[in-house]
Amino acid sequence: MALPYRAPYDWAALHGFLAVRAIPSVETTEPGVYARTVSLDGRYGTVRVTPSADGEALAAEIRFPDTDERPAILVRLRHLFDCDADPHAIAVRLEADPAVAALVAARPGLRVPGAWDGFELAVRGILGQQVSVTAATRLAGKLVAAFGAPLPGQGAFGLTHVFPSPEALVEADVSRVLNMPRARGAAIRAVAAAVIAEPDLFGVGQGLEAAVARLKSLRGIGDWTAHYIAMRALKEADALPAGDIGLMRALDAGSGRPTPRELLARAEVWRPYRAYAAMHLWARDAEREAAKVGR
Repeated sequence: MALPYRAPYDWAALHGFLAVRAIPSVETTEPGVYARTVSLDGRYGTVRVTPSADGEALAAEIRFPDTDERPAILVRLRHLFDCDADPHAIAVRLEADPAVAALVAARPGLRVPGAWDGFELAVRGILGQQVSVTAATRLAGKLVAAFGAPLPGQGAFGLTHVFPSPEALVEADVSRVLNMPRARGAAIRAVAAAVIAEPDLFGVGQGLEAAVARLKSLRGIGDWTAHYIAMRALKEADALPAGDIGLMRALDAGSGRPTPRELLARAEVWRPYRAYAAMHLWARDAEREAAKVGR
């Protein structure tokens, strides 16, 4: 199935972002390929996505037992790969900030990676609090091994498990199994209970302020995590985790990093596309940090 988008599209950047965060047994990447397990209404399958040869769409290979679910799967994939973004409109707005304009010119098709499932992303966000991306990925793999559902039959593309459902984690002793702070395990249980009680908790279209307030009312979800979930799972283009150290490092032009309050003030000119500015700044920060390692 084709997933058309508005060109340009920076597949390499989006693929790289997902690759370093791929959850073992649930997601896998190869050069030019992203694959993962999927779950809908208690049924499991896999998807495999690559760029199409014409450069105007992504190509999705779907293996799922119920063909009636194909439209729902395609909607989720369009969110995951941000296929509905308008790079021209985003660039015009972000060009109001000269420093960000230079980043947009260098990566004109940069997208905001979405998420297959809001609960999965929320759990991953909690696991990633105060640890590195690598450590969070390792913890997510252990969580899947302990509580995830095995994929029936022979897993395609090396995929073997589906991410744990809220029902599987709502009473789970995650902290003991993963050997992590009890507060984070309690936060995961709280999010699981909340999404069971409110199935639309991670629904798209809530509006940024309402969505962030709703998420921050949950145990263990602070401002950074709420905005991160909003920008990726809820597709809120104006979400901005303003306290992120990587964003502040990226805006340091030699006179020091801005404070979160200063970052928010500067970000007013990025509205309503602050999430895209954040992606450009994270890309810049990653390049700088990689250059330091290479010295």
